[in-house]
Amino acid sequence: MSELLFYDLKDSAGVSPSLATQVCREIGRRIVAGHYRENELIDDETRLCSRFGVSKSVVREAVKLLVGKGLLEVRRGSGTRVRRRAAWNLLDDDVLAWHQGVEPRPDFLRQLMDVRQVIEPNAAAWAAEFASDAQIADIQAAQKKMEVADTIEDFVVADALFHRSILRAANNEVLMAMEGVIFSALLSSIRITNADPRENERSIPLHRQVLDAIEARDGARARAAMTEHLGDTHSRLSGVLAGFDRARSDI
Repeated sequence: MSELLFYDLKDSAGVSPSLATQVCREIGRRIVAGHYRENELIDDETRLCSRFGVSKSVVREAVKLLVGKGLLEVRRGSGTRVRRRAAWNLLDDDVLAWHQGVEPRPDFLRQLMDVRQVIEPNAAAWAAEFASDAQIADIQAAQKKMEVADTIEDFVVADALFHRSILRAANNEVLMAMEGVIFSALLSSIRITNADPRENERSIPLHRQVLDAIEARDGARARAAMTEHLGDTHSRLSGVLAGFDRARSDI
């Protein structure tokens, strides 16, 4: 669900992917999940054609897409090999989406959370200062959905929409270009911290404080409220994800 929600948040889920894109995503998911390991060869072209029921031209295009994302390299005479993770384009939307289907890496999630803590408090402040009435209405609608959500899935969707609405209400084009990083961090952390429905009640007032500040057009208070909210998320992740606090020293 998280990967599909990622594409939904990016407004790209409704676009029917080509066969090459579908194969690219299937291979990419396997690489991110570790089924194809770093520095190892993937299946040859014939096996990939047989596995996915597509032509060689489709497989070649899929491989080309993955080469562009930094996940694969093609060496004539020796096959197609998975590149080291350090060479991956980790900011690529598909690569970020594929991480939603695997067990979270504490170091990677910590780095994503670091980015959230830098960006989102400022986004909340800018939303308070520059959002249109319609954009604030979107944030209010997401807050309402969180408060009435009957299931964890409904709450996760509403939570994600809340943060997306704030990012977009900041009306900053450069920030919009970084949406994928925020969505990946958001969905990964929500999946962990919202596993217990009782935790939803704990986070709703923190979201409400952010909304109240934005409604009041108080940028400083919105920044502080989002900082408090993300600090709570950090604490909750530290309590349930082994290695999260130690991850910084491993970077």
